[in-house]
Amino acid sequence: MPLDAWLSLSIVTAVFLLMALTRLGPDIILLGAVILLLTLGVIDPEQALSGFSSTGLFTVAFLYVLVASIRETGGIDLIIRYVLGRPRGEGRALSRLLLPVVALSGFVNNTPVVATYIPAVLSWARRLTLPPHRLLMPLSFASILGGTITLFGTSTNLVVHGLLLERAPQLGMGLFDIAWVGVPVAVVGLVYLILVGPRLLPKRRGAEAAFENPREFTIEMEVDASGPLVDSTVEEAGLRHLRELFLVEIERGGNVVSVVGPGERLKGGDRLVFAGTSDGAVELQQIRGLIPSRHGESSIEKDFRERRLVEAVVSDQCQFVGQRIRDGHFRTLYGAAVLAVCRGGERVAGNLGQVRLQPADVLLLEARPPFIERHRQSRDFLLISQVNGAARPVHEKAWLAWSILAGVVGLAALGVTSLMNAAMLGAALSLVTGCCSVGAAKRGLDTQVLLTIAASFGLGAALEHSGAASALAAGVLGLADGSPWALLVAVYVLVSLLTSVITNNAAAVITFPIVMASAESLGVSPMPYVVAVMFAASASFLTPIGYQTNLMVHGPGGYRFSDFLRVGGPLNLVTAGVALALIPRFWPF
Repeated sequence: MPLDAWLSLSIVTAVFLLMALTRLGPDIILLGAVILLLTLGVIDPEQALSGFSSTGLFTVAFLYVLVASIRETGGIDLIIRYVLGRPRGEGRALSRLLLPVVALSGFVNNTPVVATYIPAVLSWARRLTLPPHRLLMPLSFASILGGTITLFGTSTNLVVHGLLLERAPQLGMGLFDIAWVGVPVAVVGLVYLILVGPRLLPKRRGAEAAFENPREFTIEMEVDASGPLVDSTVEEAGLRHLRELFLVEIERGGNVVSVVGPGERLKGGDRLVFAGTSDGAVELQQIRGLIPSRHGESSIEKDFRERRLVEAVVSDQCQFVGQRIRDGHFRTLYGAAVLAVCRGGERVAGNLGQVRLQPADVLLLEARPPFIERHRQSRDFLLISQVNGAARPVHEKAWLAWSILAGVVGLAALGVTSLMNAAMLGAALSLVTGCCSVGAAKRGLDTQVLLTIAASFGLGAALEHSGAASALAAGVLGLADGSPWALLVAVYVLVSLLTSVITNNAAAVITFPIVMASAESLGVSPMPYVVAVMFAASASFLTPIGYQTNLMVHGPGGYRFSDFLRVGGPLNLVTAGVALALIPRFWPF
């Protein structure tokens, strides 16, 4: 192999290792790799920037706006309200939950679908007296299965199809072409999730159960009206830097002061709420001017207009991962106070300030009302849901948002215009009709995914033009012994394993040139292998880190890593068997 090929392989290997072993964002890693390849002269500027002009990338971006319009108008929430109902038995509950999710995920990005469903499923599970962990993992897996039904079910399908069009325009696919395989895969997957999956799930305790009794993690004291603390600031009273506790809020005259600052002045009769350990009560009792609260009901259990109780799931990209809550100045950055942390279904005991955050931790936060909208699209949190009195969106325009999406599907499916043009028209209509504001559209764009896709094109170009893809293809063909069937299985297994440890978009884009080169060397049609890449990249059932929706349900469901292997492993095998059996029937070698 030439030097450029070795450089490309070395950099791609380093990318895989960094994405699997570090907390650096995939967009940062891939952009850094593209810059390095460009600097070394392996690719030219046109190849480095090719991803930013991809039709697949722009289609994904426009679809994000469409999804934002459905979310803003409460379109998904409306479906949840009318579909869930009160079924009898766990099997019927799973059917009521999973069938609509599969259908929705075929047309709407599954991340907002799952984000909208999780709070609804938690309250629904309470009404049905079902443990939430019996429903949340199937919810995530069903959304992944639904993404395999249509070409724009996942961003990966669109990106791979965009690559195919650039390489061989005559091989372009219709919107529902992959449904010939996607529907059977989804049906078999649903049967497994309803009949077999529940038998494999061990009993787990979710975050909701860990947070249900606020008295376990809060301490309430009162400012003595005749004591020395009256008119002192929080800082002067020595309440700012307690060792075991945080001052979370002050209840005063029927109102609440949330996320208390150091300059807040104390008044006689103020009810102070601290978060932390019971050992901290001893520290508070030694402060002159504080007396135990004489009120019966916990302040945290009351509903105040000035504050919100929020559950937030920590992302693997959160800047505080690995840091202690106190050292990271969490309250200063987010304007929210941490009341408790749940990990693996159990509330983390001990000094709250000393807790080091981990991905999928569920935080119970007290925040002011603007916090939810301000941080809903933050890459630091996978999910933000209100605990007390969550406001429902106005549904007047939900029908219009769904109609626009249906129009986009119709235009693309009938071949009236390209999928990108249809998505662009739909996004414009959503803005013009007021289904989605410009601000909501901007927040709805997942820039990390878009940058990851764009940068992946540069790595793919490096592998292809340096000769590395051809060399790797020769090695893969050697392992497959020149058999088209063996090559198909090898491609599926490779992409499926890669997508379990790195993002599915990166796994698909980087392996695409290798797959195309392998098919050309073998002298067969590349189509079965391209479709296999689409399905294998979506088959992320093995780990919570393999797919964003898996990480979203990991904390609220109280799951452990082994639970995904236990339930997702057989599902991976079942869906792989169906896909590999059907793909060559519809796309012959």
